Amino acid sequence: MMSEASDILKIGRREFGSRLLIGTGKYRDFDETREAVEESGAQIVTVAIRRTNIGQTAGEPNLLDFLSPERFTILPNTAGCYSADDAVRTLRLARELLDGHTLVKLEVLGDPNNLYPNMPETLKAAETLVRDGFEVMVYCSDDPIQAKRLEEIGCVAVMPLASLIGSGMGILNPWNLQLIIEKAQVPIIVDAGVGTASDAAIAMELGCAGVLMNTAVAAARDPIRMARAMRKAVEAGRDAYLAGRMPKKFYSATPSSPTGGLIGAPRQAS
Repeated sequence: MMSEASDILKIGRREFGSRLLIGTGKYRDFDETREAVEESGAQIVTVAIRRTNIGQTAGEPNLLDFLSPERFTILPNTAGCYSADDAVRTLRLARELLDGHTLVKLEVLGDPNNLYPNMPETLKAAETLVRDGFEVMVYCSDDPIQAKRLEEIGCVAVMPLASLIGSGMGILNPWNLQLIIEKAQVPIIVDAGVGTASDAAIAMELGCAGVLMNTAVAAARDPIRMARAMRKAVEAGRDAYLAGRMPKKFYSATPSSPTGGLIGAPRQAS
């Protein structure tokens, strides 16, 4: 039986005990951000370089003063980028700001209203970043063919959406996620669309290696309590996946308690 200590999430050359990844946007302030991240148990914290100060804007509050890179793995992302060139430029800036840090989250958006990924530009950016020595975790559509192509390019984790960013609609196409998971040799991490703890648990029960979320926690009525709920949901979903659920049946032909030998039980034909 696998112990909790041996059930490690491996992304590229790195290992993590938590399978919950959490974003840092949309909180009331950096104090609330820190408290939610701590309550979530997450070790990987994603940061939108175009929206959050991690040292590029002198004189403004710096997120890294609240979430130390010595304690958390900072995952710079390209939220707000709509072309491969912008995404590559943003992550090269992040590498400079974080002293050569190479683990990054790539997202190239195609529509400012629904924030759906632009897959041709995503593929183009991924190829450039991998050649440039980055370890790329990549946000993508839930298309099994595109997901496999990103893995072949050399991305260290593939992150299909569950539903649109910020929608809270949960996992709308579990079948596509399963197709992606079945073929993958790298971690598949659900990114976008999670709304509540049951969504996170379902993603993990399907066999996802982890779940990344931001709005589901930050926009909750009580973000700190929701962060705690998400931590428990990811852990429970992972345990359920490893335990292996019973088969689904329309009805059970085999009762859970034996009926043989009971008074009034039908006799077996000899």
